[in-house]
Amino acid sequence: MDEQSRQRRLKLDALRERNLPLYPNDFRPEHHTADVQAAHGEAPAEALAESTARYSLAGRVMALRSFGKAAFLKLRDRTGDLQIFASRDGLGEDSFQLFRATVEVGDIVGVSGKPMRTKTGELSVQADGLRLLTKSLQPLPEKWHGLTDVEIRYRRRYLDLIVNPDVRKVFEARARIVRHVRAFLDARGFLEVETPMMHALAGGATARPFATHHNALDMPLYLRVAPELHLKRLLVGGLERVYELNRCFRNEGVSTQHNPEFTMLEFYQAYATYEDLMRLTEELLAGLAREVCGSTTVPYQGQAIELGGPYRRLSAHGAVAEALGVGEEVLARPEELARLARANGLQPDGEAGKTVMALFELLVEPKLIQPTFVCDFPLAVSPLARKKAGRPELVDRFELYVAGREMANAFSELNDPEDQRERFAEQMRAKAKGDEEAMPFDEDYVLALEYGMPPAGGQGIGIDRLVMLLCDAASIRDVILFPLLRPERPA
Repeated sequence: MDEQSRQRRLKLDALRERNLPLYPNDFRPEHHTADVQAAHGEAPAEALAESTARYSLAGRVMALRSFGKAAFLKLRDRTGDLQIFASRDGLGEDSFQLFRATVEVGDIVGVSGKPMRTKTGELSVQADGLRLLTKSLQPLPEKWHGLTDVEIRYRRRYLDLIVNPDVRKVFEARARIVRHVRAFLDARGFLEVETPMMHALAGGATARPFATHHNALDMPLYLRVAPELHLKRLLVGGLERVYELNRCFRNEGVSTQHNPEFTMLEFYQAYATYEDLMRLTEELLAGLAREVCGSTTVPYQGQAIELGGPYRRLSAHGAVAEALGVGEEVLARPEELARLARANGLQPDGEAGKTVMALFELLVEPKLIQPTFVCDFPLAVSPLARKKAGRPELVDRFELYVAGREMANAFSELNDPEDQRERFAEQMRAKAKGDEEAMPFDEDYVLALEYGMPPAGGQGIGIDRLVMLLCDAASIRDVILFPLLRPERPA
């Protein structure tokens, strides 16, 4: 224990010795700091001196300056900061001495008093009552913005939120984004649903799952990698427009763009195609930009991103061919495609479509800064999407890219049970060859399709990456309250 923490505990012990309540819970603040600012922010000192208004506030002490018979505190609550003037004349001798002996930066206090303006013109509350509600036994960091170990901010998010108001604004914006998404879909007749987070089969996406075990049933279970197959079962059941704001879990690496536990929006619309969902996506993102940023032009990491639409459209093969400086027909020649992959430092996959997409991720994706729909994906990387009419090696699918990263994935859904059965069989063959991310064979899902699923379009949007974009956050850790981190090493 360092010296500051020891001294704080001694002050708590002093309160205990005087039989004073250590953590009282009988103070009820009736106002917020923003209420004082709104009511008196422009009032001159003379008017405040005549005011009969009184305020009852509670919050954390963020700064404290003492001058013998008086002190100035900066009080912070969920609405902002306000200066408190505490004096011997205002509090009385005993209360003022108790305040001086016990209250420090970081403590949570309750204050009552009337508004005033100091000699320097700052709006304040002149305290005639001040109580210690919670003693902070650990000192707040003095130079938070100077920390070089940014992981401390993520490990101790509570500290980050205490001392950095901008962090609070990010998560307030995140809440507004989620509310807007719900209102947008609700207004269009979508029904919000909940589907299981523990699956007997980890399907719906090509990803490595987290495994667990249910003791009572003695069966293995997996944390869901996607809710897709359950949501499409609901289409079969007649729920023609459904969505879920869901938590997904993928046993993958951690980076500025990836957290193994993340939030995703998935929605499905009967009698729609992926092209319908492009227009819906443009409308959704434009509305979100106006809601959060006040404009469809969003600043992100020094660049201006225009979300107003319409967005550019590219074909996956065409974009790769252009990046390689070859004609698109060259990609259809296996030996030539393998040569181009090796020339770019990639090991060619036995499946041409997977090699094309590996080249796409390397050469094209980082350069897609403005919103771009990339369409017509290879069948080999799209086991749940409808084949493209006239080009069965491709599917009716798009991914939306913004700021060099994937933001959304959508396709016209495959509702042919025989085709789906063969796609699952192909996934099983890939798994047998060592592909740990291949989907399992979901026989019950195929059975559901045999009862008949209407033609539909479905889409997933990463909420975390969406918040990153709209809040100008460079890392996904900045928009997740408690991101996954390696355990701290002992000092």
